[in-house]
Amino acid sequence: MPEDNREVLLSVRDLRVAFGSRRHRFEAVKGVSFDIHKGETFGIVGESGSGKTTIGRAIIRVYPAAAGSVTFHGKQISGELSAADRHWVTDKIQMIFQDPMASLNERAKIDYIVSEGLLGRGLGKIEIRARVAQALRDVGLLPEFATRFPHEFSGGQRQRIGIARALVMNPELIIADEPISALDVSIRAQVLNLMRKLQQERGLTYLFISHDLSVMRFICDRIAVVHKGEIVELADTETLFRRPLHPYTQALLSAIPIPNPVMERQKVLKVYDPSCHHYEGDPPVFTEVEENHFLLANYEELAKLQGRWA
Repeated sequence: MPEDNREVLLSVRDLRVAFGSRRHRFEAVKGVSFDIHKGETFGIVGESGSGKTTIGRAIIRVYPAAAGSVTFHGKQISGELSAADRHWVTDKIQMIFQDPMASLNERAKIDYIVSEGLLGRGLGKIEIRARVAQALRDVGLLPEFATRFPHEFSGGQRQRIGIARALVMNPELIIADEPISALDVSIRAQVLNLMRKLQQERGLTYLFISHDLSVMRFICDRIAVVHKGEIVELADTETLFRRPLHPYTQALLSAIPIPNPVMERQKVLKVYDPSCHHYEGDPPVFTEVEENHFLLANYEELAKLQGRWA
């Protein structure tokens, strides 16, 4: 990666995540590298099974990294950590999960769900109650809701509770794993606008994971496209939409619905066929093809690309 004057909050280098035994080992993430700058929204997009969620869960230490490193504020947070360092990671990095129905304990009241991360930190009951009330206000819910159970809320309200649970820890980085995919269309824009508002007010940094490029265009500053555990393209959001270079990125963009029914019927979908790539003796390398625009391609593909631009 080239030098950037912006402060790097999180740095991922050659991250690999594998599941299974030695004899039956499946590598879900295959050496991805990227930086997330302080205050930005960095997006990871890909189809189901591409490894995008696994990357987020490896960063927050839900899944162990098989190789590579994750550093936060210049300090490595992957691998073995002391109890104090694990608490520090929990304080600084939080996650919003995809399913607001499954991510909340149905048997617990909202005050316990939101405050659970604060327990055992030496805080008094009054301070914890005040922080829970403020977190609920910040996401547009009444503090009185703290005495209720999750089943008493709608899907959109439950996701707001999930956001409050993350906010109450005063994190710097929030990993949002498809936070609106399980919500009604009418509620999605409200949650996205809430996340942008909180980012501006609190100076938050987001890692936003989704399969929907139209949503990513609305909220993300930069986007990494993931296919089968590898980042195949990374660029500023508008650059990626204006000039997608990898055929997989082009296929994802062609699948975005067009609101005009006439144009939608005339649209030609692109299908990505990985078998078209022949890398024998010429393996692909993650290369900066233009400023802040990276592409996974081999020498032959880069030569063809330069020929088109000449």
